[in-house]
Amino acid sequence: MDLGTVVGWVLICVLLFGSMAIGVGIGPYIDIPSVMIVFGGTTGCLMVGFKMEQLKKMFTFYGVAIKPTMVDIPGTITKMVNYSTKARRDGILALESDVNNEDNEFLKKGLSMAVDGNEPDAIRSLLEIDMEQTSSRHGGNIKIFEQVGGFSGAMGMIGTLIGLVAMLLNMADPSAIGPAMAVALLTTLYGAMIGNILGGPVANILSIRNDDEMMEKQVILEGIMAIQSGDNPRTLESKLMAYLPPKERKSQFE
Repeated sequence: MDLGTVVGWVLICVLLFGSMAIGVGIGPYIDIPSVMIVFGGTTGCLMVGFKMEQLKKMFTFYGVAIKPTMVDIPGTITKMVNYSTKARRDGILALESDVNNEDNEFLKKGLSMAVDGNEPDAIRSLLEIDMEQTSSRHGGNIKIFEQVGGFSGAMGMIGTLIGLVAMLLNMADPSAIGPAMAVALLTTLYGAMIGNILGGPVANILSIRNDDEMMEKQVILEGIMAIQSGDNPRTLESKLMAYLPPKERKSQFE
């Protein structure tokens, strides 16, 4: 579980709703027409703009934001160097047992192709297609949350205009001004909260998760290419270490 994401959301909720409660209480910030406009309008826009198959998985994507698949680049580099050492010492066919026990599906696929004697260009092409399509799927999921921010903000502005029109039409009736003004203000509030708590931050963290995953896969790809060509493990390690910040580059040969 990503502690930063969870703590961040808890902190937002505590501070925002706590400040409301300390002020005039939570009740005045609840307005049914505003909820209908912003939440209903945003949901409708998402249904129009995306496939239902994508929207059904939204809560799964929230789960990825909270509990992502762990990416360990240094650990992956160490594994690739160990595979390289074994292949250089005993031959690439000696990695067959490692392929069967490998948990990383991307690494398992590439290493299996190398052990089977496929051409380097074929291996690189297949793995790059896998990376491209995976990143493309992730991009589509990220787009949903980017649009949550845009749609909710737009619905908030639409609700504000609806409230202002209602208020201007009832200027002669003081009792009608308050509810209309509540719609005008609270729709903007709801839209801003949805966009900046649920939309933008989730899209951003999912984008970071995607970048991390693509980096790990690039390390694996380069490692497999080096193993198949019989590169020296030290050379391979030096090459893969370039993907890490200088402070994290710790050679296992030292």
